[in-house]
Amino acid sequence: MPERDKKNRKALHNGIILLSHAGDRFEERISSRLSGSRFEAPVLTADETPVPKKWYRVPLPLGLSGDGSEYHIYLKAGTTDKLVIFLSGGGVAWNEYTAARPATSGAVVSWQPNFYWNNLRPFTQLMNINVGITETDSARNPFDDWNFVVVTYSTGDLHVGNSTLEYKLPREKPEKNAGTGKTARSAEPEPGTGEQDSGRRRILHFHGHTNFTEAMKVAIRRFPNPSKLLIAGNSAGAFAVPALSGEIAEAWYPDCEDITLLSDSGQLLYSKWKHIVRETWNADPAFADPVHSDNITLDWFRSLCAKHGKRFRYLYASSTHDYLLSAYYNDVTKKTYRTDSDVQEAFYGQLVSMCAELREFCPDIHFFINNWKNVLYTKGGTVHTAVREPYFYVRMNGGPTMAGWLADAVEGRLYDVGTELLKPPDSL
Repeated sequence: MPERDKKNRKALHNGIILLSHAGDRFEERISSRLSGSRFEAPVLTADETPVPKKWYRVPLPLGLSGDGSEYHIYLKAGTTDKLVIFLSGGGVAWNEYTAARPATSGAVVSWQPNFYWNNLRPFTQLMNINVGITETDSARNPFDDWNFVVVTYSTGDLHVGNSTLEYKLPREKPEKNAGTGKTARSAEPEPGTGEQDSGRRRILHFHGHTNFTEAMKVAIRRFPNPSKLLIAGNSAGAFAVPALSGEIAEAWYPDCEDITLLSDSGQLLYSKWKHIVRETWNADPAFADPVHSDNITLDWFRSLCAKHGKRFRYLYASSTHDYLLSAYYNDVTKKTYRTDSDVQEAFYGQLVSMCAELREFCPDIHFFINNWKNVLYTKGGTVHTAVREPYFYVRMNGGPTMAGWLADAVEGRLYDVGTELLKPPDSL
């Protein structure tokens, strides 16, 4: 390798390390300022009555985060008898390699492979509440007066898992393809033996469905008879919406007759989904049996619609060239964690097909499609999720905001936004 190329590669390597360390230091600083401050959501005890429009943490003793640490949900009492159950996102883990690379702020900003959040810490509060649909005391939020239960997510199993996975921590060096995508990685961590290797072994707890169940026990005790129910989720939670909504309606809220579903950004095609759900996550057969294709969200929606039909209002949202989901797709197909125009275009083609299929077997489904970009991080692609982001209040090409579209939908005023962006492949 020419000396100049060596120097450039070393500079890139060092830059990635510096960026990663800066991101981690930023998270530590935010967490230290948030922890114990008036901005951190206080704990709500079982015998305490929540103050309306105030967020609380509710620790769940039987809950567990992916790394084995404590688990809690967030709860807010509103001023109506309407309820939002929000299924949080936060990545996915499907093998030892992905399990060994949980998300950190440093990994995120330096574009090192990071696949899921494996615990709840003060910093993760920022991703769960007080943004988008979870804003409080906000005149622009049509859901401000609703009750909320936010089912947090830190297990990498789309909220349905019931198993554990042993993995080894990677050696402390940036991935070769971090930020560039030029060198693909091997499928699994390199093997090792002896005490040093033993110290790198960890357990990932796929505890998602137990966490969900314990969260629903809190929901039904605090908000037993909602007149309206919105089941919404973003990212990993978007996959969980069609997986868990039937259970919510049947087992927890069978008397609620006004239920709307919103799945925001749940598209990741992978041929091994059935094996992952059934074997890796050891999920209930109710989650594995409906999976027959490489599109798990489509399969779960198909099963839900076939069983429940018009029991629900069905909504799906996405951006056209999702920079993050396209990076995941690149990883499952080429073992390269990056996004670029090629894989973003592949994502777009899959989205066009997915929305067409959704409407074919569920004619009453409606869509909110956007093409929003952020030059700071979407790398030429479009944003990832909107419902719990500031984008919730951004007008789509001068038309409705997602907030307005969703507020109309829960009242039965259903329409599409942005579907003109979905062009069949033969028209491109």
